[in-house]
Amino acid sequence: MEFWNNSYWSSINQIAFLAVVLMISNVIRRKVGFLRKSLLPTAVLAGFIVLFIKVSNILPEGFFQVSFMEVITFHTLAIGFIALALKSLSNQKKASKMVAVESGLVIVGTYVIQAVVGLIITITLTLTFFPNLITGAGMLLPMGFGQGPGPAANMGSVYETNVINPFIGGKAFGLSIASLGFVWACVGGVLYLNYLVKKKKLEVEDELVVTEVVTSHVVEEADEIPLSEAIDKFTVQICLVLIVYFTTFFFMKGFDYIILTGAFGDFGIESMRPLIWGFNFIWATLFALLFKRIFAKLRDMNIMQRRYPNDYMLNRIAGTVFDFMIIASISAINIADLERLWIPFIILTTVGGVVTFIYIRFICKRVYPDYELEATISMFGMLTGTASTGVALLREVDPHFKTPAANNLVLGASSAIAFGFPLLMLVGLAYRSDQLAFITLGIVIVAFFVINIFLLRKRIFKRAVVTT
Repeated sequence: MEFWNNSYWSSINQIAFLAVVLMISNVIRRKVGFLRKSLLPTAVLAGFIVLFIKVSNILPEGFFQVSFMEVITFHTLAIGFIALALKSLSNQKKASKMVAVESGLVIVGTYVIQAVVGLIITITLTLTFFPNLITGAGMLLPMGFGQGPGPAANMGSVYETNVINPFIGGKAFGLSIASLGFVWACVGGVLYLNYLVKKKKLEVEDELVVTEVVTSHVVEEADEIPLSEAIDKFTVQICLVLIVYFTTFFFMKGFDYIILTGAFGDFGIESMRPLIWGFNFIWATLFALLFKRIFAKLRDMNIMQRRYPNDYMLNRIAGTVFDFMIIASISAINIADLERLWIPFIILTTVGGVVTFIYIRFICKRVYPDYELEATISMFGMLTGTASTGVALLREVDPHFKTPAANNLVLGASSAIAFGFPLLMLVGLAYRSDQLAFITLGIVIVAFFVINIFLLRKRIFKRAVVTT
């Protein structure tokens, strides 16, 4: 076995490279005053440094592989969500099913308003000045902003290879939207945080002050497994996360097998398959919640005497993988993708970004009145970038996840699959013809009003009572 062969070291070297840049970025952020005060997450800074290095062609040819960065982003997103979902914090225990439902509807409501804005813009542009666009291309806005580079690239590729109504450059267009979504999440989110600091609505925590004391009970409570015995406790946490992810893989593989048998026809292969694999983090979260429920039942039946998941250690796993996910996802951006369809792209992403922020700020103020800021910044980060950017921004205002905002991302993403999956199926219909694009627009407009009537039902009912 030739251990000196580069193939043995390629993946490790790239991960080590990200680690080096992350540590350097941490030093830069701490030592440079305006960066420390800017609330720019260290991982985001590291991501843009790696992106600059990649564009500058400084690294040896073949050392940095964008495809491997996409792999890291794909898997760490799911692993981080599993770790958060396995936690049993008190605010998770107290979270009602209605909180999960409302969080899911906030997420789906944002997808829907992005779809409405996207379709209105692309229908208008296609029928006027840009006939090389397609009317259904607006559905790539919720895929790029709401889902991220992977699903946006998958669906853009489907649009591009459509025989009846092909969208030339569809994959690049989807990736471009996802790329600028990161800019909205990182730059826009940070600017908003700095605005709040300037208005004295947010205090910047001094990083030199220890705000959390780690004592023995945090990592070894009375009813938990010991910190170290035949197997290390941290090893157990990693095993639990990987077992859940392994189960998730077999579920997706089974679903994929059914699709490939032709059970859903061409629609299954062209539209459902990319969504099944693109939503790996949602399936992973659902299975993590299922495993947690099974653990609870086993303890109630006295079959399992000790608690295996540890909240503190699972937090550390989530924090670690999210840091690497942020770096990898930003560094995977292809600047060349922004060179095509500039005017539609700029109009679509600008209007989409502004509308997304206004809607999330409006709805979070009413759905999460006790932690409006944390909910707004985390939801905005997730629904313009990915869950990783949402968590990165959240950690600037809630570094120890003391509010339920992080849990809402997890629980919301889980329940969003039930509400949003039928609507996301429309992504596979809108591009097929102008008529289907108009039908899809009508459906998402109706869905938007239905979702928000439910979310604002208490206020609407209260006003109705007062009026009468």
